[in-house]
Parts: sequence; C-alpha cells; structure tokens
Amino acid sequence: MKAQTLLSLTSTALLGLPVLHCEAAAKEKPINVIYILADDLGYGDLGCYGQQIIKTPNIDRLAKNGMLFTQNYAGCTVSAPSRASLMTGLHTGHTQIRGNEEIAPEGQHPLTSKTYTLGRLMKSAGYVTGIFGKWGLGYPGSGSEPRDMGFDEFYGYNCQRQAHSYYPDHLWHNREKVVLKENENDGRKIYSQDLIHQNALKFIKDNKNKPFFAMLTYTLPHAELNLPHDSIYKMYENMFQEKPYNPKNGYYPSDKPKASFAAMVTRLDFYVGQVMKELKDLGLDKNTLVIFTSDNGPHREGGAEPDFFKSHGPFKGIKRALYEGGIRVPMIASMPGKVKAGVKNDHICAFWDVMPTLAELTKTKMPIKSDGISMLPTIFSKKGQLEHKFLYWEFHEEGGRQAIRMGNWKGIRQKVASGKPTFELYDLSKDIHEDNNVAAQYPEKAKEIQELMDKCRTESKLFNFGKNEQ
Repeated sequence: MKAQTLLSLTSTALLGLPVLHCEAAAKEKPINVIYILADDLGYGDLGCYGQQIIKTPNIDRLAKNGMLFTQNYAGCTVSAPSRASLMTGLHTGHTQIRGNEEIAPEGQHPLTSKTYTLGRLMKSAGYVTGIFGKWGLGYPGSGSEPRDMGFDEFYGYNCQRQAHSYYPDHLWHNREKVVLKENENDGRKIYSQDLIHQNALKFIKDNKNKPFFAMLTYTLPHAELNLPHDSIYKMYENMFQEKPYNPKNGYYPSDKPKASFAAMVTRLDFYVGQVMKELKDLGLDKNTLVIFTSDNGPHREGGAEPDFFKSHGPFKGIKRALYEGGIRVPMIASMPGKVKAGVKNDHICAFWDVMPTLAELTKTKMPIKSDGISMLPTIFSKKGQLEHKFLYWEFHEEGGRQAIRMGNWKGIRQKVASGKPTFELYDLSKDIHEDNNVAAQYPEKAKEIQELMDKCRTESKLFNFGKNEQ
C-alpha cells in the first residue's frame, strides 16, 4: 500500500513538472511589438483626443483599452528627421538626418551603413522584423535601405517624396521594384495604402509563431487628398461645403478636399481595427504591445484645412513649426493585461525614447548612447520611471529653428541661419497655446535655455544652419 502511495505521489510530481515548465516558458515568451506611425496626423485628429467631426472608433477603442499619452513628442516637425530620430534613439541635435534632404531621382539622404537602428536592436533580440509603408531614410542602392538597417522585410515607398502620391507607378518589396501597371498613365487603379496594409497583415500572420517587430508606417493622411470613393469616403462625401482643390502643379486635384481628408483619417482607423482583429484572431492580442503615434503635426498641403478640423488640438502651429502643434503628437499604448485600460498619462516623452524602451522590453543592451529614456515603467505602470531634464529639437527649413522643453518652460529660437535669431519663452503650465512670450520677464531662464541650445547639439556638415551646409 505504501509503495502504491509513493508511486502515486511520484507520478503526480512528475506529471506536474512539465506543467510548471510550460508555465515558466509562457511567462518568458517574448512580447511582440507593433509600432503604427501615421503621417502628418495631428494631435486633434482623433476622437480620443477631442476630434468632433472625423470618426475614429478603432483608435478610440485602442485608447479606451490602453494608455493615452498627452505629452508625447515627435522627433521633428517634418518626416525624414523625425523618422531618423525614432529609428536611431537620438534627438535632432545628434542624428545624421536633420532635414528633408532629397536625392534624385528617388530617395533621401542615407544613414551611414553601421548606424544602429530599431531594426538592428530588435533583430539582435531574436525578433523577425518588418516595415510596411514609408521609409525615407536613403535611396535604392544607397546601403541605407530597410534591408540594410535590420529589417527582414520591407514593402512600400523607399522615397518619401514619391509617397505624396497614393497611386504610384511602383512600390518596393525589399530590393525588388514592384511595378503597378494599372496606375501608369494616370490609371489610378491600385491604392497604395491598401496594398501596403495587406502586406503588413500577411507579415503578422506569417510570423504568428515567432516574436516579431512590425513597423506600420502608413502615409495617411498626408497629401495628396485622394482615396477610393468607397463606403468610407461616402460617409463624408456630402457632409461639408467644399471648394475643389485644383493645383497648377504638384499634388493631384481633389473635388472634395474636406471629405477626402476626413475619409483618409477614418481609413487609417479602419486599418488599425483590422490589425487589432488579426491579433485577436491569431491569439496574439495579449502578447503584443501596440503603439500608435504620428510623425509630426498636421499639414496644410494638397488642399488640407487643419484649422477647419482643429487638427492641431489646443495648440498653436502645424507641420514645420516648433510650437506645440508641430511636434506634440498623439500616442497610445495597448496590451491587455500589461497596459492598464483607460489611463491618460502626462509623462513627457519623445521619439528618441522608443529605442531604450524596446531595449528594456527585450532585455537587450544597446551598443550606443541614446538621448532617450525608457518609458516602459510608465507603459506598464511600474515604479522607477526616470524623467528628461529637457527635450531638444532643431529644424533646417524656413530660416532654421531650435526648441527646448524643460519642465513647463518652452524656448524657441527662430531664424537661426540669419545669424541674428529671435528667441521666445513660454510657460506651458499657463500658456499652452504659446501666445505670451515671457523671455523679457525671465531673462535668467531665457539665457539658460539658449546656452543649452548651443551645447546640446553636435556640428553637422550637411545640417548646420547654413554655416557649413553643402
């Protein structure tokens, strides 16, 4: 009897071992990451951030089920430097790319071949990596294409200038040029975003059994203001009094620019909804961190009217400004069971924080010194969140601009390239719209911030406010 009891106890114990092992393995399973980057989507373009006209139910649900950030900043106020900051974990005083430097016939100024990127970080952590949408950080054959920078798969636009058109004659799949004959000679049959989105969903499905990092860099709702006239467009088709946009050159005409813009935002929202559904259908929703944001503030191009939709939210400025409206952007983080639902968070963060955040998430040691601070404690509601002493931006168009946020203080230097810049100082705790320049009232603070602007950047031959620019 004792022998039987011992055998029974031993068998029970042995049967329990695999269960414990499986539980431990489940806890150690790498967390997938999907980073969705909209293009020129303003802080106020989403319902969860106060939008009253445009419908964004899926992104609003993402915020309801996750954490909404109120003080998140883009890397810069235009595309290429903002994405370079995101990709390298550096602010624009240190990034190689600090402006939209175009390369003919297709592409932008490249990163150097050994640049440490988000792709390389996640690849070294054992993730399958993919980017779907706009690249804008090199040109074909430059050594700075996505496949060169740590991404296993790329589908979309290599060139951000060509990404202004939603019916291009070609896209890129890795290094292969995908010719879209149906769009040739103004055929306008294949909508690029739908094709890019389909490939993004395929990447998620194909890698459901592996840890994956997917960057979905849709170009919505950037100009041109055009999209298929399907059920989404018809939601807004007759909603507004419209003045057709008919440029003499450049962007494609739009008969109803307000309806088109609104429908493009809702189409982006539809894509987000499909991504979330795919994760749930695959059983990956509770093991995938989804982050949604935008590369800079709203644009006034191709017929867009940001003032009409209040795309800049409560802030002053749009794309190309270093006022809050040009650089403060929405950010939502969601992961059921790990990210608390329905939380609004005022942690001050920026694009260069993403790299150290993912490094902490994947327990990967970075071989570079980042300007960022991991925001993972905030995202997962843990203690130990470090804070920035300051955030810095520089911009190399329209005479050159610099900005620093230090606590509630915001300093902006304008006309830097002139050699006689102007300086503005705002107290964001009292003046969120940046209307009251208090530099004369707080000369010591103004001096401190201006001195920091000079110290916190490195010289660049290509981007140096006209001093050494070639």
